[in-house]
Amino acid sequence: MAKKVNNNIKKPAPILSQKQVSSASAVATEPQVKDPLLPAWLYEFRVQAAIVGILAFVLYVNTSKNEYALDDTIVIVKNEYVYEGFSGIWDILSKDAFDSYYKQFNSSNQLSGGRYRPLSIVTFAIEQQFFGAIPKDRMDSARTNPNGINPGFSYDMKLPFEKRFIEDMHIRHFFNVIWFTLCVIALLYFLRYVVFKNNHILALLAAILFTVHPIHTEVVANVKSRDEIMSLLFICLTFILAFKYQEHKKIWMLVCGMVSYFLAFLSKEYAISLIVLLPMSFFLFNRYSLAQSIKASLPFLGVMVIYIIMRLQIVDQMSPNSDSDILNNPYAKVADANEKLATQISTTLNYLKLLIFPDHLSGDYSYNTIPYKTFANPLVWLSLIIHCGLVGFLLSLVKRLFSSGPKGDEPAPKMSMETVRVLCFGISFYLLNLFLICNIFFNIGGTMGERLIFHSSVGFCIVLAYLLYKGAELIKPAMTGKVALGGAMLLIVGLCSFKTITRNADWKNDETLWNHDIKEAPNSILVNANVASSLINEAETEKDIVKKRDELHRGLVYYKKALELHNTFVSGYMNSFVAYLKLEEPDSAKMNLDLVRMYYPNYPKLEEIYYNLGVCYYMRKEIPQAIQQWQTSLKLKPSYIIAQQSINTASQALNAQQRGEPVQVK
Repeated sequence: MAKKVNNNIKKPAPILSQKQVSSASAVATEPQVKDPLLPAWLYEFRVQAAIVGILAFVLYVNTSKNEYALDDTIVIVKNEYVYEGFSGIWDILSKDAFDSYYKQFNSSNQLSGGRYRPLSIVTFAIEQQFFGAIPKDRMDSARTNPNGINPGFSYDMKLPFEKRFIEDMHIRHFFNVIWFTLCVIALLYFLRYVVFKNNHILALLAAILFTVHPIHTEVVANVKSRDEIMSLLFICLTFILAFKYQEHKKIWMLVCGMVSYFLAFLSKEYAISLIVLLPMSFFLFNRYSLAQSIKASLPFLGVMVIYIIMRLQIVDQMSPNSDSDILNNPYAKVADANEKLATQISTTLNYLKLLIFPDHLSGDYSYNTIPYKTFANPLVWLSLIIHCGLVGFLLSLVKRLFSSGPKGDEPAPKMSMETVRVLCFGISFYLLNLFLICNIFFNIGGTMGERLIFHSSVGFCIVLAYLLYKGAELIKPAMTGKVALGGAMLLIVGLCSFKTITRNADWKNDETLWNHDIKEAPNSILVNANVASSLINEAETEKDIVKKRDELHRGLVYYKKALELHNTFVSGYMNSFVAYLKLEEPDSAKMNLDLVRMYYPNYPKLEEIYYNLGVCYYMRKEIPQAIQQWQTSLKLKPSYIIAQQSINTASQALNAQQRGEPVQVK
């Protein structure tokens, strides 16, 4: 008798490839949660991208009316490599970011570690190629008059190419808005795909908070800060492509991810934080073991090594005595190491304060905007408590993660594993990028800057969005919670948008920026000096003699304050010299010029500047003093023929004067 076939026997499950297992696991562990109270279309990427993209564009499109301000001058307007267009790209890629500017002042690297971040400057050169590249032999204000003073002492005179640069800056500003728009869309995708893959509304909230935050006005409104935007853009793309490769195992995704990571390094040094954040993200969001997370990140470690080798070969050593200048090292005048550390710790708290309450913004925080502090100051301890508390809380989150295993299956007491993972990543993103710019671990050449918190603010917005969303969930009924969340977001977006749009106007040019920021930073050397410069600029075009002299004297008051704060501030003495020359007070002008020569013997074109001082004396018929200045010109440059010719002419006039004959000054 034949055996009865058992039709209930289950067929063996098909064997899945490792790729299929990884993909299936990712889907199984991260189900997309959709709130029935919200429309389904709000979860679509293209809808969310349109929201943050339009928001970014609308908030910053008014910057297209702006000219140049702050470091735009050093990096773009006075950069001969940018002027050359495509021809200057190799110099940009193979030299320090400020190399062209340093050369114009007969100097070399002034900042600790140098500045190698060529990618954004390459984009400026590409733009210039389409605006109209300028060969070296046709440059005027960019190369031959680096400090804006021509031989006739027209302060900051806008020569033809520089006038054209102002017009071109409007287009550069527009491109900056486009770059920022692309950046926030990439950030949104990164948040959806990596951090909040099971809740895309949270990704949208975090991206909106980041987009509208007024502390980012410097990054977008100051064209030079395109390096910050490009850095974050390529960091987001690196995360996305690294996770794409882990999901699909297509080698081109890995290659593109590594290229993106390299471009992030070429944008700015923040990319180094991914050596920790990338394996952490694999561990937190892909549920990899620690060993798997590190292994998945190894190709990116190789990219970092290549970048560091390149950087060491390209960036020059810092020039002697630069570290003693408080404009390059704001802690050069501290009494001891304890005072330096206390000031650095307290300053770090300012970033958090501006992230929470972004008011009283300033384009400069250099010496003496933030006074030195000691450990007797309560702000130092408040900052220490807050940041040590964040580190301690982060360590407790990490401990919970490891105690629950790599899959995160065991619930953590009083806190879901989702909360642990999001807070762990958000706080880590904030702290790691903050550590790079807080001066405690690396000398960044400045006290602080709003642009420097751009990357850290991503972590801040992740945590804030999560807390707002989870807080709304506690409100019952659910619809009331959603209304409360929507109301809170509308209030935040409204207030931040108003502040952002109005702050953009302050960045129109140096004059508007510094005349506004002098109220926020009255003790800053650079702000006082720049307000003085703007007044002297205004005097250049003023036709009323009384008003002209009044503006020059007001400018000198601000320069005097800057020089009281920094008595070796060469630019302060030089520009005071220019103002006194315009006032036809050559003795005061000479006193300032002699100080320039004493503190900076290699100041460019000193022989021409002394020659023009001699001309001023000669026009006042003070012939012996005029001859003295021309002799100084010859001493500085023996081949300066015009000085010798003027001495000969003046000597004849002096002899005639001594004989009682009338002297005609020409």
